[in-house]
Parts: sequence; structure tokens; C-alpha cells
Amino acid sequence: MPQTETEPRLIIETGLDLRIAEIIEPVLTAMDYRLVRVRMLNQNGLTLQIMAERNDGTMDVEGCEAVSTAISPVLDVEDPIDKAYHLEVSSPGIDRPMVRKSDFTRWKGHLVKCETSIMIDNRKRFRGRITEADAEGFTLERDQVAYGEEPRVTIPFSALAEAKLILTDDLIREALRADKLAKTQAANQNDEDDE
Repeated sequence: MPQTETEPRLIIETGLDLRIAEIIEPVLTAMDYRLVRVRMLNQNGLTLQIMAERNDGTMDVEGCEAVSTAISPVLDVEDPIDKAYHLEVSSPGIDRPMVRKSDFTRWKGHLVKCETSIMIDNRKRFRGRITEADAEGFTLERDQVAYGEEPRVTIPFSALAEAKLILTDDLIREALRADKLAKTQAANQNDEDDE
């Protein structure tokens, strides 16, 4: 079921990365994929790393190939990069960047590390379990509390600069469970399409 309106990202790129994101995001949206992150990396010469996922949060090798095939000609026409580069399309991975409000709801109960653009409780870096998330922000139960600090901190989305899930056994189990469910649903959909 195609989504008519995609949820905007909270954390977006700047400079050339932003220009590339603006070029490829409409292509991804039309294919029912979501952009997670764009990054130019100085590895293997120059590498353009695109992280994307389906609207249901899944991504596989075929999806990466489809995205790569769709965005390559668009990048060739727009030509935002004036040097030779390698295109790398990947899934966000299990220890994924958190870029949308729904990511914080989806991964509630899991550990995240994040950085804010402004001081909150006299610091900018936080690590803890997501206990709540709403339209305005999210609450962390810190796993490392300094003397005099509150164990819980609420971070407004407007102050978020960067966030990433932390790899844990629970996170791996949940990701595997979600992947298995998505594969089952896809197989059932294919069976219905064949009838």
C-alpha cells in the first residue's frame, strides 16, 4: 500500500549531502522506500553512502539493488558530485541511525545513544533506554548516571542532533523477529497475488 505522505526526517544533512538527499528522496518515495541517511565518505576514493529502507522498515539485497538502479541515472543527470565516486546503497542496519519520530516509538525499550544541539541537564551526550516517545520528544532512562543527575531525561526532538541504536542481544532478537514477520507477510502477499 503506497504511502501518500512520508514522515519527514528530524535529522537531515547539510551541504553536498543535503543536495544529494533532495535529488534522490522523491525517487525513493515513489518506490515506497524511505531515505535514512546520505553521506559522502573518503573511502575507496570517494564513496556515496545511501541508507534506505522500505516503508515497513525492512531492507534486503534486492531492495538495495532496486534503489541503486533507480537513483544512479538521476544522479548522473543532476551530477551533484564533480569527482568520480562509488555508490553504496545499504540498509540502516540493526544499530541504525534514528532519524524519524516514529523510530523512537518503534524502538521503545531499547538502548540509544544521542547527542543534542543544546545543553540539556548540563550535557549534550546521552545514553539510555527509550521509555517514552511522543510528538514532542522522547524520554531516556539513563544507564550511566553521574552523581546529582536525574536517572530520566526528556529530550525534545527540536534539540536532537544525532541518535543511534546501541547493539544489544535484545535488539538483535527484535530485529530478527521483525525480519521474519516481514518475510512471512511478503510471502503471504505473493500467494494472494498469484491467485
